Amino acid sequence: MSTAVDVNQQLFDQRRAAIESGSASRRDDGSWVAADPGEVLGQDGLDMTSGEAALYTTTPAWHGLGTVIPGGIRDIDEVLRLAHIDWEVSQRPVHYLWRDGPHTVDGKFVNVRVDTGDALGVVGKVYSPLQNRASFEFLQDLVANYGVSWESAGALRGGRRTFVSLRLPDTVVVDPDGDGIKDEIIPFVAALNSHDGSTPFTVVVTPWRPVCANTERFAVRDAYTKWTVRHTTNAGDRMEEARRSLGLSRRYYQQFAEEETLLAQTRATLDQVRALVGGLWPVEDDASALTRRHADERADAIVDLFAAEADRVGPSAYAAERAVTDYLDHHAAIKPRGVLKGNELAARGARLLDGVDDEVKDRAHRKLMRLVRR
Repeated sequence: MSTAVDVNQQLFDQRRAAIESGSASRRDDGSWVAADPGEVLGQDGLDMTSGEAALYTTTPAWHGLGTVIPGGIRDIDEVLRLAHIDWEVSQRPVHYLWRDGPHTVDGKFVNVRVDTGDALGVVGKVYSPLQNRASFEFLQDLVANYGVSWESAGALRGGRRTFVSLRLPDTVVVDPDGDGIKDEIIPFVAALNSHDGSTPFTVVVTPWRPVCANTERFAVRDAYTKWTVRHTTNAGDRMEEARRSLGLSRRYYQQFAEEETLLAQTRATLDQVRALVGGLWPVEDDASALTRRHADERADAIVDLFAAEADRVGPSAYAAERAVTDYLDHHAAIKPRGVLKGNELAARGARLLDGVDDEVKDRAHRKLMRLVRR
């Protein structure tokens, strides 16, 4: 039987091994850089406003920053304090100076971090701040009802984004009763808030597959896996809906395990994998030679990943799904932009949290489930 491994610890071990082997070195600012200067492995945008990294975690992060509490704690106020996110946001009018003196911009406000006075972003008149404690405290129900601890919390980009996560108590096992793979998947709930107006408040139910730290979020029937809440005055109603929906998360994982087990027990051929890739990324008849070459390279990469998974778990629809997920999470070409430019590792992590590829993963899952039902 496979052993469930915390993905944070796995990443920490990988990066620590790289550092100790000499394939990474530390910069003057405390960040780490790999032997390849194009792969910058820095602080991943952690807020350092207080002089310490705004991070609480139960497991040491690979960069060695933050407050580590093995086993975690259950008091939300203590979590907010240790993560350095126990501050509030206030709104101030937008002013500017012109030749005749100061002017005020109608309908625009600056979100200001109260503890420092730093401007976090300019927003419109309908925007209502979701304070850090108010936005995360609804997850306290899971802590109280299931006896779990807060897994991590912190702030990014000077406090423009804050986050918390919980590890749920039930580990999901795929194909537990047969002679198959018995893969273990660790369930998490993560909540992300923003104070710069860039994104809504988001809650995701995220299973991690420890073997390669892939994420899976499928639209399983009657399961709630992701919620977004706009920063408006009626956000509290939507938060209450999300809080109630989280009670369904354990049912989601049960359904998830059942469907993954069916995929593990369903044979898939190389031709079916190539047909799956063609259906996920169709190529028009009049596509350019470059587009066709990129499509062929994508198909070859996923077939190779399928072959590797098939060696581990057998040539199944489950292996095909793992191959698509692995490709999207770790191999698909991306172009980090903005503050993440040059930091591919952080950019891929942001894509996972934001669910950029969820729609493709969901379509792959649905297509493969059709093989089960034949």
